[in-house]
Amino acid sequence: MAISGLTALTFILLAAAICAVWLPAVRIGQRMTPPWTMLFIAAAGCGLAAGVLNAWSAAALAIFCGLAYLASSARQASLPRILLTSAAALVALALALHRLPGFNNPLLISALTLSAGAAPFSQYANFDKGAAGLVLLALLCRRADSAVAWRDLLKKTWPVALATAIAVLGAATWVGYIKADFKLSQTTALFLATNLFFTVVAEEAFFRGLLQDRLAASLARFRYGPIAALICSALLFGAAHAAGGGVYVLLAAIAGFGYAYAYYATQRIEAPIIVHIAVNAVHFIGFTYPHLR
Repeated sequence: MAISGLTALTFILLAAAICAVWLPAVRIGQRMTPPWTMLFIAAAGCGLAAGVLNAWSAAALAIFCGLAYLASSARQASLPRILLTSAAALVALALALHRLPGFNNPLLISALTLSAGAAPFSQYANFDKGAAGLVLLALLCRRADSAVAWRDLLKKTWPVALATAIAVLGAATWVGYIKADFKLSQTTALFLATNLFFTVVAEEAFFRGLLQDRLAASLARFRYGPIAALICSALLFGAAHAAGGGVYVLLAAIAGFGYAYAYYATQRIEAPIIVHIAVNAVHFIGFTYPHLR
């Protein structure tokens, strides 16, 4: 569906802000400022002008940013850090589940049937979920910070992406949820970009960068604490997809194990993001999407 130029600019700026998380701070006057903050403010300003946001949603985002910033600045393992991180996580979850008022997310794809036998699907550009992912990613997630870290991360990530795609899509095909169906439609680039920036980043920042990471830290004194955190992260990810039915929950949990293992193996948020979008891309291009009727 067509959206206004100002609305499109809102989401382009939000996607740019997510990309800018990996850029070094720049000097503005006497202060060093992360580029993502300026792009996020510009995205929010355009969102207000376009009607994507209003005063209530802008206030909610400001409170969320404040909580996340204070949590990131508090002393490690201190009670204030635990409480502030928990509060930020709850607000992030509310944003991701579209439970806070004032967001008018535009519909990009409406009831589209990509191939014979497939169920129709729709896709929104979600500012609330995208903003939640951005702030968690920037302030509360561990990221690759050097070329060496990126090389090590990619070396460990691609086998996990391959194994996860085979496991998830193989299981989905075996139970008759999807079938092989190669296609490159006019919506492919739009779908994947929207899915990456406004869904995948948020889900991985929350389930892996925040939930799994903090749970692993709290269980570090136990021999299998990090493994327990991995399992909990994967199962909760599956449970979060309960609206799609039992088969979808099972497939999401299998995928969640792949994403959680990628984070466990690298301790960097980029790894599960790469695995997640790789699985979604192979599914969208090579198989029935979203599933057979």
